[in-house]
Amino acid sequence: MPRLRAGVTPPVGDVYCISWQNNSTKADSHMTIPFFDGHNDTVLRLLELAAPGQEAAFVEGGRGGHIDLPRAKTGGMAGGFFAMFPPPLKGSLAGTVGTAASSNGQLPPELAVADAQASTNGMASILLRLERMGALALCRSAAEVRAAIGQGTLAAIMHIEGAEAIDTEFRALDVLYAAGLRSIGITWSRANAFGTGVPFRHNADPDIGPGLSDAGKELVRQCNRLGVMIDLSHLNAAGFRDVADISTHPLVATHSNVHAICPHARNLVDWQLAAIRESGGMVGLNFATGFLRPDGKFVADTPIELMVRHMDALVEAVGEDGVALGSDFDGAMVPAEIGDVTGVQKLLQALLDKGYGEELVRKIALGNWLSMIERTIG
Repeated sequence: MPRLRAGVTPPVGDVYCISWQNNSTKADSHMTIPFFDGHNDTVLRLLELAAPGQEAAFVEGGRGGHIDLPRAKTGGMAGGFFAMFPPPLKGSLAGTVGTAASSNGQLPPELAVADAQASTNGMASILLRLERMGALALCRSAAEVRAAIGQGTLAAIMHIEGAEAIDTEFRALDVLYAAGLRSIGITWSRANAFGTGVPFRHNADPDIGPGLSDAGKELVRQCNRLGVMIDLSHLNAAGFRDVADISTHPLVATHSNVHAICPHARNLVDWQLAAIRESGGMVGLNFATGFLRPDGKFVADTPIELMVRHMDALVEAVGEDGVALGSDFDGAMVPAEIGDVTGVQKLLQALLDKGYGEELVRKIALGNWLSMIERTIG
């Protein structure tokens, strides 16, 4: 149980208005706390829509999924890491998180660089077009993130989930960095030239498979040199250890939960949480029901109280400065009570109701991510 915190962090930007009753921890119906999301797959969802019109689907909304611009504004989303995930080829073992195919406990086949580059370039193009349209600001530094939020513009950080689109000579890394890439998850739940991910396997430890390749270790060094944050979510235990040994940056898992509560290979065991804390790192709470529930089932009827239980454990394990949100929106089944981006305020209210002080909730929602972006991206 986190201790209560006194004091109030001022709201960021005029778009976010806060209203409280009687100075209690329970907010009134008009309360909105701005939040930064550590991970979403919205750009992949847009890529899979028929072109043209992908950007309009985000700007105008009303075409399904968890995030679009109207709902992001309604829900208080200040920004987030927008993942570019090169999807498996049709007919491969894996699919969207929560499907039967992705939950069979096997690593999907590796993806060819050319195939990964085609989809990654398509998603990068969508982000760049959205920026030109004024729908979001593609941010390359903490200062740009703060400026966008202050102006009421959605602050987006370009992220890769699975580095298959990067060649081992790192030419594509240079190009993507110039386009705005500032965060990389070395693996998704499959192997690539740099490392090995964990399968979607319940009642399993992440200590599965070999560590980083020589190219993977060099990728870590290149990211440190450029100021690209490294995301440990999906990476196996041996690869995690290699990053911890090599990286000069804090250890970050943008969208992972607590293995002791939900024993899924995707979740973090005690020694990993301890290593993250020691490095001054960060864990973003994943909303995917199969990574929340002790039974590992992807079931929408999953209570918000279980999310709070994971948050309690994360605060205890890594400290108040090391916890944040990493929804996995548009890439996973989330609790029905949350529904989509407009439901995040229900989780934040649940934390307040549990006894988390307002200052701590604001740190979890936004402040901790801003601090981590400053310390890794610059």
